[in-house]
Amino acid sequence: MNFEQYKQVEKLGKVVGYTVAYFIFTTALFFLLYFSKKLPGNWNYLNVMAITSLVALTGQILYRLLK
Repeated sequence: MNFEQYKQVEKLGKVVGYTVAYFIFTTALFFLLYFSKKLPGNWNYLNVMAITSLVALTGQILYRLLK
């Protein structure tokens, strides 16, 4: 049995799942801020995406530092 193949598939699944969850969260946050009029007038989806990616990156760095 080749267990290395399953590890590659599992790693790919984690990356795809994290990416999909990130985009769902970012989209929900954008619409929440947009419809509640809390988003500055000149901001768009990319600004919200930059902020959420900064938070996610900080979380990953802290996770690896504390591991």
